[in-house]
Amino acid sequence: MNEHRFESTHVWMSQPAPSQPSPSLIMAVLVIGVLAVSTAAVLIRLAMDSAQAEGVSFSLVLAALRLGLAAVALVPLWGRMAKSPVSRRSLGLALAAAACLAFHFATWTTSLSYTSIAASTTLVTTNPLWIALFSRLWLGEKLTRSTLLGGSIALLGSLGIGWGSTHSLASHPVLGNTLALIGAWCVSGYFLLGREAQRAGMGIKVYVTIAYTGAALLLIPLPLLWGATYTGFPPLVYLYIGLLALIPQLIGHTSLNWATRWLSPTLVSLAVLFEPVAASWLAYLWFGENPGGSVIGGGALVLTGVAIAVCGGHYFPDRSTPSDL
Repeated sequence: MNEHRFESTHVWMSQPAPSQPSPSLIMAVLVIGVLAVSTAAVLIRLAMDSAQAEGVSFSLVLAALRLGLAAVALVPLWGRMAKSPVSRRSLGLALAAAACLAFHFATWTTSLSYTSIAASTTLVTTNPLWIALFSRLWLGEKLTRSTLLGGSIALLGSLGIGWGSTHSLASHPVLGNTLALIGAWCVSGYFLLGREAQRAGMGIKVYVTIAYTGAALLLIPLPLLWGATYTGFPPLVYLYIGLLALIPQLIGHTSLNWATRWLSPTLVSLAVLFEPVAASWLAYLWFGENPGGSVIGGGALVLTGVAIAVCGGHYFPDRSTPSDL
């Protein structure tokens, strides 16, 4: 344990401390991150429409290429990463997080074939609530009254979404909503494992490189097992996939990771709760997708419940976690 602490401290102390950015710059980057990740659902739906394909096989193609292109963009970091000492524990945690990230994208992307963008993005952004619950089960952290109250409100909202998304825009809402919820569970595991990997001494850049690359390697063979192919789609499909890798993945996720260095991670997580609002608005503009009053009301309850749960506890990494962003 002492050797591990020395290693983590050595890595952290050997890096020059960057100057504190201005509050306006920090908030601008946070807003950019939230808006960037909010485009993911619309870009996925546009790719599906252009390819005239949906379902599991094509969703896996989208997820694999999104992460694959993002991983390729991070190739220059591998040289730097080779010079950074990484413990076995942190590496194992990062690889486990990569598996969670892969399943998150596989399930959530597929959910957009079966349910509305409003329902899918609302359910998948409930991850702060599940992080709180998983922290209790895994790490023994206590659940506050706010967490229990927020969970109850979010559960009622989820029932409202399930009831209201049976309109014609959702071909199979029960399946789509379930996949989105599983996606929330997977990304919650991803965040928790990532937190533990960083607490074990792994810097954020190293962690993201391993997580993205590992998730891409897990996803790339899956479409082939479903009989899908990576070729033969219209050029516009590949344009949308490239935008997926660039905007919500590299710009969006990187901006949010950067913001957590200067802001409370709780505040950043709460800001991400605006993703379903922005995504639903974009879906209305691009597709005329009106989710209906039940989904809107249920979504409002879910976001309110998650916000109450998160504000009532401390379930995120502290500022002492080493970072190389």
